Amino acid sequence: MQLHQQKGMISLSPPTICNSAEEIGFVVKETVPMPASGDYQDLPLWRGLTIAAVREIRRNYSQDIIIPMTLVHPDYLTEILDGVRRIDDQLLHIFLTLNEDLLRHRIANQTMHPDPNRNAEIREWRLANVARCLAARERLPCTTRVLDSGAHTSDELAAMVLDGIDGRT
Repeated sequence: MQLHQQKGMISLSPPTICNSAEEIGFVVKETVPMPASGDYQDLPLWRGLTIAAVREIRRNYSQDIIIPMTLVHPDYLTEILDGVRRIDDQLLHIFLTLNEDLLRHRIANQTMHPDPNRNAEIREWRLANVARCLAARERLPCTTRVLDSGAHTSDELAAMVLDGIDGRT
């Protein structure tokens, strides 16, 4: 999920907290040696910290927590979802999908880091991983709600997510 979509959800629902697992990944990437894959998701540390962040947010705040991330490895998806469910059984898993060309266009035009060189590295890595990220939708749990982000505006997606949160109980 893109940052402006995250902010869209927050602006539509002030009590919502957005916890970026990607930001945790950036910290991990700067802190410990990366695996050969270059993907911080392959580090148990990242997965553990992602779950720990949810635990601490839930312990201190009652708001709904939105955690944007794409988990491409099925075991990691299970690990994270199970870990979050142990903290809060009111989990709503949403997967934003779109066609490959549009995803590549969005990545090419998105700024992820203020440093142009670092931003170019991030963009290159993301573009190289488009196919495996899109393939993740084939292995989603049956309870996942799939939303087409190519067919809706950021505000519409935010409203759909919030409707899902409101309707999950």
